[in-house]
Amino acid sequence: MTRSAGDDVPTGPPKGRSRRNFAGARPVMDDVARLAGVSKQTVSRVLNDNPAVRPETREVVLTAMRTLGYRPSRSARSLASGRTRMLGVISFDAARYGPASILTAINSAAQDAGYLVSSIALDTADRATVVRAVDTLSAEGADGVIAIAPQRWVGRALAEARLDTPLMVLENDLGKDASFVTADNRAGARKATEHLLDFGHATVRHIAGPTGWLSADRRVEAWRATLKAAGAAVHEPLVGDWSADSGYELGRRLADDPDVTAIFASNDQMALGVLRALHESGRRVPDDVSVVGYDDIPEAAHLLPPLTTVRTDFPEIGTRSLRLLLSQLDGPPEPELGRVVPVELIVRRSTGPAPTR
Repeated sequence: MTRSAGDDVPTGPPKGRSRRNFAGARPVMDDVARLAGVSKQTVSRVLNDNPAVRPETREVVLTAMRTLGYRPSRSARSLASGRTRMLGVISFDAARYGPASILTAINSAAQDAGYLVSSIALDTADRATVVRAVDTLSAEGADGVIAIAPQRWVGRALAEARLDTPLMVLENDLGKDASFVTADNRAGARKATEHLLDFGHATVRHIAGPTGWLSADRRVEAWRATLKAAGAAVHEPLVGDWSADSGYELGRRLADDPDVTAIFASNDQMALGVLRALHESGRRVPDDVSVVGYDDIPEAAHLLPPLTTVRTDFPEIGTRSLRLLLSQLDGPPEPELGRVVPVELIVRRSTGPAPTR
């Protein structure tokens, strides 16, 4: 009989010991090896899908596992494979809808793949904090790290940090050699602006997110380029901080200008503040002013009026990033899986034709 390298020939269970009474005791790898009639090393190779194990031997071992109700411990797998099956996640501004939705999707997809997730949420904006987070996850033995990094400075800090494990960056592009996943923010801003121009509005005013946030900056760029391509007037954007309060304050300034008939806000929370400001000023939406938001938060469809917005598929960003990271760790690679996640314009009742003068 020809044997595969490192493979045992199963001899079957020793007489009188084919079944052990495991009442109150959890079966271990030695018990599986004993019942299957193979060595402990062969059981380990089966657990780690070693191709050197012959199919018939693999089946005998798997049958022994099912018979005993054996569940390999994570620590045993780590010792056998040199892997912890733990992934690290670094997140920023994790309380916001987008990052929170991405993190939930990563956790769910990681669990389905048999990985634990160790998360570090950062509030401060300095390089030392980012480096400490990277060092912490490296010390914990993370097999890979996902960083939800929406700000430019975070990208620069990650690029400078030393990380010995694969890194997947979300909402930030560290260069052609880095692995990243991002939403198509430019396409989303273009769709929002074109939608309002198609209704006959002379131009579109913009309430932007904070400077230095990649998504906000890209939306400003696309909004400005779309207006220029249409020959429309381009006013300087008003810069908010993603909150409804900032949208309200900036919306009050725009509400006082009778020439403003269309507003594109860079997220739904700021659009919510704009709606209140317009209502208090006596300007009707969409009869007098049309409003478009961004992200499609769950509450957007229930506002008065329901908000037209650009839907970002945050769960897909999280799931796709996890799949791409695991393809680096476990293979096979997924070259067909795009790094840029498409967005969708969701038209509701907050937009309409430009008012006639």
